[in-house]
Amino acid sequence: MSLARKPAAYKPTDQLYLWLVTQPAQPVLIGELHLVRTTRGVSLRYAPEWLERGFPLSEDLPLIGEELLPTEPGIAIGAVDDARPDRWGERVIRFLDKPPRLSLLEYLYFAGDDRFGALGVSTSAEAYQPRQLGPLPALGDTDTIHELIRKVQDNEPVPESQKRLISPGVTLGGARPKALLDIAGEQWVIKFSDGEPADTPLIEHATMLLAQNANIRVAQTRAVRLTHGHAVAIKRFDRERGARLHCLSASVALRAAAERFGYPELAQLLRRRGVVEQDQNERDMHELFRRMVFNILIDNTDDHEKNHALIATDAQQYRLSPAYDVLPSGQALGFQQMRVGEDEADSTLANALSMAPLFSLKKDAAIRQVREVVAVVNDWQKYYAECGVTRGDIALYAEQIDRPFLLEQRQEFTS
Repeated sequence: MSLARKPAAYKPTDQLYLWLVTQPAQPVLIGELHLVRTTRGVSLRYAPEWLERGFPLSEDLPLIGEELLPTEPGIAIGAVDDARPDRWGERVIRFLDKPPRLSLLEYLYFAGDDRFGALGVSTSAEAYQPRQLGPLPALGDTDTIHELIRKVQDNEPVPESQKRLISPGVTLGGARPKALLDIAGEQWVIKFSDGEPADTPLIEHATMLLAQNANIRVAQTRAVRLTHGHAVAIKRFDRERGARLHCLSASVALRAAAERFGYPELAQLLRRRGVVEQDQNERDMHELFRRMVFNILIDNTDDHEKNHALIATDAQQYRLSPAYDVLPSGQALGFQQMRVGEDEADSTLANALSMAPLFSLKKDAAIRQVREVVAVVNDWQKYYAECGVTRGDIALYAEQIDRPFLLEQRQEFTS
């Protein structure tokens, strides 16, 4: 297959083409994407060549020569759903690109060539022709990007020459304003505050470093000072030495396995499909348990199924990706977004421990894990201060993180 070249102007169509771009210089056709008008979804039909030499993109996309239809309205089938832009990306597409039609197929196309993972969407089956956005901005463009984001939020016009600075399809997740940066030849996501009363980007940076102290692998972050406040840059874990890694969100992986959205269910998926060499799947299960406990204690109740991801190996086994989007939600909900244990999503350590065996942890080992995470979270205020978080912001978040509901749970497991 030939390499990408400038595509013709986009015209609404009910058919596009899915490519694998793990090696961007050697894209491989996967198959045809079709708009399913009755459900507003997108289906996939594998190309004959992929059926011979390819692999199932997710467990609900077996290598068969039939059209594979989404089981729920408004989604793309299987792993294809992770190729769509997040809510901020959709907002940027609507505002800047103004596609002649706004179906899911358009969102998949206009997300561009820098989307999450290793799937690409093209207007051609003969050559990989994605939507190209031009060179990525650099770290020095951050204040300009911040101003452009304000223009999008306020419905003000954005100069044509600056539209490339805002990339619509970069990550999994939600509506927080973000873009892509090139830092020293590597791709980073840059995220901005969204009108919150605190400096949330700096708090996210501090929380990710705190999680790292709790023996949790996190995506590398750096705080970026703006004229007012901060942004946070997060190094992409789905890019590695020029290659793109095929990744699945927990949302796609659990739906494909016909499982509920829950931590125990994700742990069992890792037991079944994880990397078995040197017990990597078991280590990932233990770390997932620590992440769940950390999210409970730091009051991160936005830990939904798109905020967890798996990286597929060449053997189509799954590794737990580095943690991302980890910060206090400041909502004091008392429940997580994914199931924790026998008491469903309740944000309690007792609930976390109730299903510890599903994380390949015996009771004593699970309690030790909890104590280790608690010991780190007990020092969260000191650590935030060392990262430059203001006293006012620390006091604001202490109202949730140190409220009796969570503080008393920490005290129970403090040596």
